[in-house]
Amino acid sequence: MVEFSGQNLRGARFEDVYLTGARFEDVDLSGARFRLVDLTGVSIRGALLADVEIDGDLDNVRINGVDVGPLIEAELNRRYPERTKLHPSDAKGFREAWAVVEHSWEPTIERARRLPPELLHERVDDEWSFIETLRHVVFGIDAWVKRAILGDPSPYDPLDLPHADMPHDSSVPNDSAARPTLDEVLALRADRLAVVRKVLADLTDDVLAGTTTPIPPPGYPEAGTYAVRRCLQAVVNEGWSHRLYAERDLTSLESRPQPTAT
Repeated sequence: MVEFSGQNLRGARFEDVYLTGARFEDVDLSGARFRLVDLTGVSIRGALLADVEIDGDLDNVRINGVDVGPLIEAELNRRYPERTKLHPSDAKGFREAWAVVEHSWEPTIERARRLPPELLHERVDDEWSFIETLRHVVFGIDAWVKRAILGDPSPYDPLDLPHADMPHDSSVPNDSAARPTLDEVLALRADRLAVVRKVLADLTDDVLAGTTTPIPPPGYPEAGTYAVRRCLQAVVNEGWSHRLYAERDLTSLESRPQPTAT
């Protein structure tokens, strides 16, 4: 066990570090940033939370004795009534859920088109840029639909962008320096949307209840067999959640002074 007492660790960076069972007492975490953290079982007492922003899945999270998860779910469903369709139980429901996801992106893309093209490559608070977000959504379709469901041995496009914590895999493109235009990445996305629509058009309840043909290594997802429902739910979730992230960051980009035409 390592003990830090009476030390100044301002600006310290912890990456790929295990703090399981660690104890924090009289610690100032103001301004700290946490990404890709597992906080299962964490207990916080005597805390001051002000101007705090949390994005994540909340399951049995109690604040001052109140399970806030159901409250947040209810509020999100009030804001986005169509959200209630995103966890379907049958093939028809998945077709409806995917239509919700596709249509939700239309005004978001129109917002992005009104910004200077260079801003679409800019990150807000070190989150993915708008272009990177679209590239990641394409990767999700290539991974879970083309590879897992359709068994395509070469499902990826060079512009695919995997999640940041994915271990290196030479079979999966991961060009973080690529700078495609919005139209280029939208054309790629349109092709992948058509793939999902075709899979869903042919989907039956029996197929949905089944599993994929075993997929071989290398690649992502890892070799193995997956529930078809799990694969489709992955692309629905990714399509919905990443649009919300994009909307959040577009708001920040729109607030910046724009150059005036001369």
